[in-house]
Amino acid sequence: MLRISSVALAAALTLLPQVAFAAELDGAALSLLWALPFAGILLSIALFPLLAPHFWEHHQGKIAAVWGLLVLVPMAVILSPSTAVQALAHTALLEYIPFILLLLALFTVAGGILVRGNLHGSPGTNTILLAIGTVLASFIGTTGASMVMIRPVLRANDDRKHNVHVIVFFIFLVSNIGGSLTPLGDPPLFLGFLRGVDFFWTTTHLFPETLFVSGILLALFFVVDAVIYRKEGHVKPDPTPDNPVRVTGGINFLLILVIIAAILMSATVNLGRVTVLGSEVEIANALRDVIMIAVTVVSLMLTPKANRAENGFSWGPIKEVAKLFAGIFIAIIPVLAMLKAGANGAFAPLVALVTNPDGTANNAAYFWLTGGLSSFLDNAPTYLVFFELAGGNAQALMTTGAMTLAAISAGSVFMGANSYIGNAPNFMVYAIAREGGVKMPSFFGYLLWSGGILLPIFLVTTLLFFRA
Repeated sequence: MLRISSVALAAALTLLPQVAFAAELDGAALSLLWALPFAGILLSIALFPLLAPHFWEHHQGKIAAVWGLLVLVPMAVILSPSTAVQALAHTALLEYIPFILLLLALFTVAGGILVRGNLHGSPGTNTILLAIGTVLASFIGTTGASMVMIRPVLRANDDRKHNVHVIVFFIFLVSNIGGSLTPLGDPPLFLGFLRGVDFFWTTTHLFPETLFVSGILLALFFVVDAVIYRKEGHVKPDPTPDNPVRVTGGINFLLILVIIAAILMSATVNLGRVTVLGSEVEIANALRDVIMIAVTVVSLMLTPKANRAENGFSWGPIKEVAKLFAGIFIAIIPVLAMLKAGANGAFAPLVALVTNPDGTANNAAYFWLTGGLSSFLDNAPTYLVFFELAGGNAQALMTTGAMTLAAISAGSVFMGANSYIGNAPNFMVYAIAREGGVKMPSFFGYLLWSGGILLPIFLVTTLLFFRA
């Protein structure tokens, strides 16, 4: 998919080599009609897997392409072909390609890390496994940590009569909340990094919120699991008896350090810049993207194939992400322009919702609106929407607007746990657990779990951290 997207982009740009690129889109002049494709692709991602899963599985790329074309074609006809080409080039070179290459590298590296052996799923052991996964999520991403840890957790609890709660809390912690401390952890935070947020900003500014929420959830899990464990009495015969735990694929841990070093290099080293089709590309950023490709290749070459086979590794998930985000990044172009217009744009009512009467940011509203949409739509574009709504200036948001940026970041990452479709790993974990014999709750059954457990915690989080 990455190769196809690159070829398509190059072909489109070659058709118009002589154009004089237009100025940035004037968001104040755009109507809400320009936002319909963005709403359409997000609703497609949310509803098709539930209402027409077979159709969605076979045609998701075509659906994403249609929504993207519904932005680019009118932009070329109504505004100008050069405006459409420049917008596409800017989005592809500065956002989409770096975003996908990081996910590709992390996905490949995580798929090469294999945890063999088995532990007994006692409350203490389970809590430790969830804690490890929660920490790991900020270093190899929520998707990577979920794929590395879900099978060891399933093996540890395959002799338990009641193990649904283990997987539900796994989704809460490992697939979502644990990814809040670095741009590697969750896609929204890497988009923030691409917009200028410092790599360690989230580490320092979201640490109290993450420690509070994850600490409460781990403590609550231990109590719940201990009560259930005590009531279970005799467990069924263990199909995977206890064996020493061994971790293989160690080269991939070194490659994670390479990924981190490449990202830090791109943020601190100035190697100059080049202008490509009206967009300024930092050479250091281009080098970072090349390193991501190299990391992917090295991981594939040096990791034993048996590791990926035992992990159930396939390219399906990353292909799906590449297709869908190609459409999302195109469809969001006019939306971001309108958000930049603030009170002068079509989203003025949304601006009013997140603004106090005295003109200051309503951080609680940012937390809940970002989180509410992230619960059912993709959290990465949701983050971008509210990032722009808050002004879109990373330097200002990291300083005078630090609480607002923390609210947006926490809302998009934390509340992706509210539903199966709030974050990509959620449904992957759900599918693997069902395949492993766990009787996972339905879509609405899961909402009862998250509503009863997470929403009260998020309410307390609001009062402690985002009330001002």
